[in-house]
Amino acid sequence: MSSFLSRWDDESRPSFTDALKDLGMRAVPPAIVLFGAIVGFGYLLKGPLQPFGEWENGINRYFQDGRTPTGETVTKFMSMIGNTEYVIGVAVIVAALIWWRTKRWWYAVVPLIAISLQATVFVIATHVVGRARPPVERLDPTPPTSSYPSGHVGASTALYITFALMAARIENAWLRRVLVTLTVIAPLLVSYARIYRGAHHLSDVIWGIINGLVCAVIAWLYLRRDPSKGSSSASRAASRTAA
Repeated sequence: MSSFLSRWDDESRPSFTDALKDLGMRAVPPAIVLFGAIVGFGYLLKGPLQPFGEWENGINRYFQDGRTPTGETVTKFMSMIGNTEYVIGVAVIVAALIWWRTKRWWYAVVPLIAISLQATVFVIATHVVGRARPPVERLDPTPPTSSYPSGHVGASTALYITFALMAARIENAWLRRVLVTLTVIAPLLVSYARIYRGAHHLSDVIWGIINGLVCAVIAWLYLRRDPSKGSSSASRAASRTAA
């Protein structure tokens, strides 16, 4: 796990061509496998697993029957942090800040890669599967995509899990724990809200989480890195400073 988190200690600058090549070789193939898994399970839901879908509808009816004005207000905010425009805006702002602070564009683009991969897999998969929304009243206008998988949940998971990985590298223990906890909780709040507000079935949300989580990991690993170079580079810098 330490090597997984410390891989970005290697501060060597890749060329744009090398980074693009790594992205194509290391990100696209696993994303295709992920797409196949999502579509495959989607067809099962519309075929042999239809009884499971009926059971899921019961969950949506349960949440619909238990709605309260307070719950509707709170879940509206929880759902909003998974909106496409919000996710893109936050990703761009954070990427710009990281680029400005670290001067490492190849690291700053990780959240952008994560949400882009997630969105690509989601848009194609939801079009191919075409699952209907739950048969309950929806509290939000829903996009013209099918119910499976959840785009809100996938986008928020890809974004905030990427932030969690970045936050896990912060040296200040208190700040690290707070940020990691908040970024891990965020997509769970979106998941709950999307079911509560009648937009998705339980399995839509679960596969949205899987989509976002896998895309976050793929983005984190998209560039070949050698963590040992970070230590040696730091040692050489320290030596130069001492001299």
